[in-house]
Amino acid sequence: MSILVNPHSEHDEKALIAFLDSRKYDYKADIDAEDKEGMKAFLDQYNNEIDEAEAEIESGNYLDQDEVEKLFADRRKKLNGN
Repeated sequence: MSILVNPHSEHDEKALIAFLDSRKYDYKADIDAEDKEGMKAFLDQYNNEIDEAEAEIESGNYLDQDEVEKLFADRRKKLNGN
């Protein structure tokens, strides 16, 4: 998965980088806006992920809100030993 983020301040940028570093995520900083090839690769991957997600939804492979809430409720019960 790829995420393109544009922080609104230097403080936000430092906080995000500190978080990514603390979780040992791989990331690329200071991407040149003129890097057309890199941006095309990012957008191609993004569009492919959207297409895959839409195909899964159309095939019925998804959880509705009630199912998600039940899943989390059951998980909390297990974590709490109930």
